[in-house]
Amino acid sequence: MSSTESSGYEGFTAEERAAMKDHAEERKKAARRGSRADKAAEAVRDLLAKIAEFQEPDRIMAERVHEVVMASAPDLAPRLWYGMPAYALDGKIVCHFQPAEKFKTRYATLGFSDRANLDDGAMWPVAFALTEMTQEVEARIAALVKQAVS
Repeated sequence: MSSTESSGYEGFTAEERAAMKDHAEERKKAARRGSRADKAAEAVRDLLAKIAEFQEPDRIMAERVHEVVMASAPDLAPRLWYGMPAYALDGKIVCHFQPAEKFKTRYATLGFSDRANLDDGAMWPVAFALTEMTQEVEARIAALVKQAVS
């Protein structure tokens, strides 16, 4: 029995393979785009089209997250990242929305990369479960995004 067999590793899930395929397509599409303005406009269209494909409640949450992120940090560039709405600064992802349906989880998440300035001591959260969008949740997202790009 090999070490791979004994570890129980069964490879990537279908959802993980689909996300990697989405990422490869996103990179190919980005490479084919023309000017910087064309790239940015097309990236926003792609992101909004992807959000429109989501089932409720993911679609409603993703729409609100998009609006809150863009209002809180207009310098972030919306784009797709592994088939998920994401927001980049200087070409590097700062945060992203992961719909629950993507990996068949019980809640959507708002995740932040190591580029986000959320540092708080020796340990801090970098992903947040989202089950509904309330005014309080939107205010918390706005504050986190502002801090992330500060």
